[in-house]
Amino acid sequence: MSCSDSNQESEVNSQGIHCSLASQADTWKVERPLGNNELSYYLPSRESGVNDMYLHLGFNAPEHVVRRARVRMIWAILRIRHPLLASKVVMHDYDDVKFVFTPPQSPEDALVEADCNLEYKTSTKDELIGSYLNGARTLSNDRLSYLVVSQGGTSLPSPPLTPGSTSASDEQESPSYNHDLMICATHFNGDGMALHQFANDFFGLLGSEKTISDLETLLKEELSCRWDRDSTTTVALPNALEDNFKVDHSKLRRAVEKVDFKLSQQTIVGGHSFRRQAKQPRHTIVPTVSYDPERTKEILKNCKAHGVSVSAALFAICNIAWAKMCSEKQDLPMMMYSALNIRPHFTVKPANDSYWFLAVGYFNVILPTFIPRSIDISSVFWHRARAAKEQTTRAAKCRMIVSRSLLMTEERAQRARLWAKEDDERAQGTYVPPPPPPATTDAAPRTPSAALIGLSLLGNLDGIYKHGTFPAIKLHTLTTGSRQRSGGMLLFGYTFAGKLWLSLGYDVNGFEKVMVEQFWESVLQTTDELLLK
Repeated sequence: MSCSDSNQESEVNSQGIHCSLASQADTWKVERPLGNNELSYYLPSRESGVNDMYLHLGFNAPEHVVRRARVRMIWAILRIRHPLLASKVVMHDYDDVKFVFTPPQSPEDALVEADCNLEYKTSTKDELIGSYLNGARTLSNDRLSYLVVSQGGTSLPSPPLTPGSTSASDEQESPSYNHDLMICATHFNGDGMALHQFANDFFGLLGSEKTISDLETLLKEELSCRWDRDSTTTVALPNALEDNFKVDHSKLRRAVEKVDFKLSQQTIVGGHSFRRQAKQPRHTIVPTVSYDPERTKEILKNCKAHGVSVSAALFAICNIAWAKMCSEKQDLPMMMYSALNIRPHFTVKPANDSYWFLAVGYFNVILPTFIPRSIDISSVFWHRARAAKEQTTRAAKCRMIVSRSLLMTEERAQRARLWAKEDDERAQGTYVPPPPPPATTDAAPRTPSAALIGLSLLGNLDGIYKHGTFPAIKLHTLTTGSRQRSGGMLLFGYTFAGKLWLSLGYDVNGFEKVMVEQFWESVLQTTDELLLK
């Protein structure tokens, strides 16, 4: 791909990537517009960072492994491999928003940029997470990712910027200390799959036998091979979700897809939600429980015996936990939603091999609210777990999954544009409410479609984290989530380091306090009663 002086002309390659040069002496930039899916996450994030992701990992490692010089080098390497992490966002209008990546001109520039987005602290895990979720926003249009390393409040000396003269034999005998790593990134440029794969790659380099010199060589190679203007490699940012499919543009197919999407939306029924309370400043908490390896093995064994995964069982756990405490609207079903990885359905090979991009769709699981008195509750639970499995499988294998996902991103992006414009006008004092829609007397009553809760079911993360490839590092704790909007709630379930982890991230000021605490207690009690039975 060629680049030209932007004062004279510019070029757009076949994938819509814009490359320009301000002058022969200036740096060049690679750009692409945000897709609908990305835009639907970006626009709501502008004010306070709604959906900004974090991944916290607690680990034991010798001090020399996490020295700033080493961490900074690895951070720089991975930002070169995954350019959306090092990009900026430029917004001109609600439908004109771009990623802009400026490739570093040298390894030194890459290290400086990495260092500007790296921070060492002496905070505990809870302090790190609490500050990120409830404090001032860490990320921005100019900072789409950030890395924090903490010594967990210990009094270890600050890591030096450059490695000392410690011998290799001394390093091998060094004692291990607890450290905390927090990877922060906007949700509009990535998702959970990317976040965990990235963390595994990070620890793979951090715990490897590569010296600083080896890593410096790798940085030079990555920069040269991916972003050298004289390279024969196609210069491109990772595709937006919508550009990863070969789309049939026929009018008939488009009409069929729209009808299918509309019909699928009409099947969404949910009549339950947590009671809200008076609006107060958002404050997210994340109570977390882990089950020791022995109990986790017992849970996995029971799930396997009943033909379901832990993920399917957790839908049923939430359902039974809510049904136990619910005394209203038992004739209406309970709906939960979750994310769906769309990557397996891609039909276009991207020019950039980075896995760091946003590629999620959504699906719902709908289960009855009542608990029959004439049937043993354990039988009811496993039946509903199998029903959740069937609904999940049906969503993932649906022949129309691509068209439904793309039409949903269009709808979400359109809503996000309207709400963003309204928010900006309210802030400027120029908002004028639209006239109310005309009253209709013959309209059919609207089917309730409230979701009780969202579930982020990450599965077996030990299948992603290759612990054996970084023996100097022992990962022991993982917590993940995002900055929420007021009244946000999401339940996480995953296995990591041989343990099952459950956590509930929610705005403690957005709901009736007793109701949420009762639900969380019911979730844990139901897990003990039905998954460990």
